[in-house]
Amino acid sequence: KIAMRRYIWKIICIVLAVALSSGCGNKVGFIKVNGTSLITPDGEEFFIRGTNLGNWLNPEGYMFRFPNSVNSAYRINDGLCEMVGPGYVRDFWTTFVENYVTEKDIEYIAKTGTNTLRIPFHYKMFTSDRYLCFEEPADGYELMDKVVGWCRNHGLKVILDMHVCPAGQSGDNIDDSYGYPWLFVDQKAQDLFVDIWAGLAEHYRNDPTILGYDFMNEPIAHYFEDKDMLNANCVELYKRVCGVVSEIDPNHILIIGGVQWNGNFAPFEGVDFGENVMYTCHIYGCYPAKGSIGHFLKFRDSVGKPMFMGETGENTDQWVHDFRVAMEESGMGWTFWTYKKLDNERGFLNIARPEGWDSIIEYLGSDRSTYADIRDARKDQALYRNALDSYLKNCLFENCKVNEGYISALGLNP
Repeated sequence: KIAMRRYIWKIICIVLAVALSSGCGNKVGFIKVNGTSLITPDGEEFFIRGTNLGNWLNPEGYMFRFPNSVNSAYRINDGLCEMVGPGYVRDFWTTFVENYVTEKDIEYIAKTGTNTLRIPFHYKMFTSDRYLCFEEPADGYELMDKVVGWCRNHGLKVILDMHVCPAGQSGDNIDDSYGYPWLFVDQKAQDLFVDIWAGLAEHYRNDPTILGYDFMNEPIAHYFEDKDMLNANCVELYKRVCGVVSEIDPNHILIIGGVQWNGNFAPFEGVDFGENVMYTCHIYGCYPAKGSIGHFLKFRDSVGKPMFMGETGENTDQWVHDFRVAMEESGMGWTFWTYKKLDNERGFLNIARPEGWDSIIEYLGSDRSTYADIRDARKDQALYRNALDSYLKNCLFENCKVNEGYISALGLNP
């Protein structure tokens, strides 16, 4: 049954791609790398202006205003299960995935003038490990096909971003890991990583809505003493996945993120990852001027390949405006982080804080080291559930507040 569902979705995807290609002449096709630029099938430059669908398929605690002790997907899930039980939490995640991003969100994003969406996802979506509301690979493909279809309908390009890789690629909360980038020392995890990307490449190879494959988000945090060894292993894994994916899918762009939070490209100097390759950098909290990206531009120009800013932002509207202008003047496209958050104006949309939300934060921030501590900390389950139910309503597009100043700072139309 699962295999049949995946097969049907694959056929639908192929039929749509063929129909689009045959019906629109040379205006529909694959964006390609041309020197340090991206070029459309018509030979025009494509400049990435976009946002990230952060928190949706890889929940992060700070976007719920949760304490630092509950800052990754599995820690959030464990804490909620303690509060309200695993049965409720399974239903919560199902509705969360359904509500957090709908076609109304995609339609609105496109209307602002955005042309690209970077979609962060957890590798478990494409395995048989239960995660959020996903139980089989077919579930992950079905959801991703749905949002890619929405983007196709509204003229957006999609970057698929494996934000969480098997065993963890960063060694911190953002990769839902156990405090070390185990991916680079675990052969089975590397095999799974390559297999998942091979499956995605096979599935989407004929779909021009996909701009490219962002293989791993922010590999290898800077504070590991053995990072030189990890960096070298990362280069080899990038080479391996690029070779496998380009053999299956020669159409889409292969996207390489720098080590140390997508900030260090020195290990990639002199490495040939292929022809249709683009690099991606991330930076936060810098001075919003060209000088802050000078080292990225130097690497870009030395290798003769495009470089885009996959993540930045989380700052004031003035900072966002100034840094966006600096990147555009430097020929660097961008996808700012991130589209939607709770009680925060540093994104396209603001989700209102539900009544009773502080009680959830209080519980999650309490000492829960033992089962006795859990029992002592847990208070009114009805209050917790009501607050969570309200969040699921508040996160719907129609119930969010548009942050017009932020969107205008991006040069877009709120």
